[in-house]
This record gives sequence, C-alpha cells and structure tokens, in this order.
Amino acid sequence: MKVVFMGTPDFALPSLEVLVSSPHRVVGVVTQPDRPRGRGKKVQPPPVKVRALSLGLPVFQPQRVKEEGFVDLVRGLAPDAVVVVAYGQILPPSILRLPPYGCINLHASLLPRYRGAAPIQRAIMNGEKETGVTTMLMDEGLDTGGILLQRRVPIYEEDTAGKLHDRLAREGAELLLETLDLLARGDLAPRPQDHRLATYAPPLTPEDELIDWRRPARDLYNQVRALNPWPVARTWLEGKVLKVWRAAASPLPPPARAQPGEVVLSRKELVVATGVGCLALLEIQLEGGKRLPAEDFLRGRPIPEGTVLGKRVEGCFGHETV
Repeated sequence: MKVVFMGTPDFALPSLEVLVSSPHRVVGVVTQPDRPRGRGKKVQPPPVKVRALSLGLPVFQPQRVKEEGFVDLVRGLAPDAVVVVAYGQILPPSILRLPPYGCINLHASLLPRYRGAAPIQRAIMNGEKETGVTTMLMDEGLDTGGILLQRRVPIYEEDTAGKLHDRLAREGAELLLETLDLLARGDLAPRPQDHRLATYAPPLTPEDELIDWRRPARDLYNQVRALNPWPVARTWLEGKVLKVWRAAASPLPPPARAQPGEVVLSRKELVVATGVGCLALLEIQLEGGKRLPAEDFLRGRPIPEGTVLGKRVEGCFGHETV
C-alpha cells in the first residue's frame, strides 16, 4: 500500500519505523507544527518530524487539517490508506473518505473502553489489570469507528504510565502492520463497536495531579504510577509543591488519631496516613529541588512525624486544595 502517516508524539515512532521497514510505502508524514516546549519554551519539532526527516521522508505540518490546501495535498499523494497514530487533530470527512482503504487509527485501549485522549493513564488510575491496542477504521466520531484488530496487554503491578506506554507502542506497531497486510489481501473487515460498553478517558487536568489524602492508599498508589513520568502526582509541604514520583501501599497501619496526609513515619521511609491505610513515598521532589529517593531526601531535609501534607494553600492551579 501507499500510506500517508499521521502522528506526533513518541508513541507513534514504533509504528512509523515498522511501516518504513515493511513492503508498504510511506509517501508522506503529517505531524503537528513545531511548538515551544520545556522550561525555556524553546520551539522544538515533534518527535515524529525528527524521525521522519532522519528516514528521508517528506514531512507536512498543517496548522489545521481542514484547510482545503492540505486536503488537496493529501489527494495529490494518492494514498491507498491513511494511518493515524496519536496525531492530535480530528480529521474532516474530506480526508476520511479520500483513501480507498480508509483512515486507520491505532488506539491505546481495547475499544470501546477508554475512548479519548488519556487511555493509558486512566486505565492505571482505575486499577485495571489489562488493557490493549486496537486498530480501527475511522469515522466522524471520537474513537467510534469499526474495529479491525485488537491485542490484549497486561498491566503489571509495578507499571507506570511510561512503562505501559512503551509496551503498548511496540505492540501497537506490530498490530498496525498486521492490519495493513490483511487489508491489502482483502482478508479483514471492520466490525461495529458495542457503544453500550463505551467508557471514556478524558484529557488529564491539573486536578488529576493533586493527591487527595482522604482517598485509600491503593487508589493513591495507582494515581502516582499513572502520572509517572508526566505530569507527576503532587501534594504540598509547608507551602511548596512536593512531587511524588514513586510510592507503594505500606503495611504500616495508621495511628488511630492520624489524619489523612499526616506523616506517621519519617526515618528511612516517608509514610503518610490516607483515608484507608498508609502510603509510603519512595521517590519525591520538592519544588526547586532534585528528584531523590525518600531516604536521601529526608537525610538532607527532615520532615517531622506529625507534619500534615496537602494543607489548604491558596493559589494552586487557581483554587484551594486539600
């Protein structure tokens, strides 16, 4: 097949590389425009652009895919299929109807579960034991098109969003190639999703980052690993943001009078009472400081037992937090 590839972040890289190494021919790569990133807000190209240029592929970066000039450009490339992997814009009907084999999307969930922008993080947050990847023939809805192929992927107890992201990206690339091969041979047809089973994975918000110590330790553990490596779960320590990179549910029972967020052990471990049980903070980073194992952090900056994390502070993301 002649393929136009549309993708932007790291998640799309394995898929691009697999297609380039396959008998299919990538005739163009479409990605988001260069944008300011990082602390210095320096304008940087998206990962897919960098990799595509290194592979000698033509790259296109429209501000909006609905522009008539861009639709004409894709029409001129005459693709048999358009492959979409975490591109970041909704495709208009004029593009969806253009290629003979349609627009094929790789999604990081077992559709119809976890439709939307953050399926990896939401699955971990919700304590799921399994997720997967789906190839889908796109329609005008949000992840509502007919399913082509699916592959199940376990979520391990120690998985962070970063670890699961990388595994799903690799599995998804293999599934995408299998999908194109079967479509080219005429051996694959989409099957409708059961919309009654749909669940949604909305984009992460600043509120998702905030640790509510009234929740059970198990839920907070899932929150911490779901937000690693980005945007990272956080709480407050004496008016400063304290990021929590790694944590674990602690077997230590909280003292009878301990309130949620209270530090109940601060020696080699930093253990905090929650709504149900205790959470051990294993790797933390105080605003303006380095990311450190809790033991090293406490050696340089002790936190007395009885300190309450997450006290109400004005100004965090424009509202008070607990």
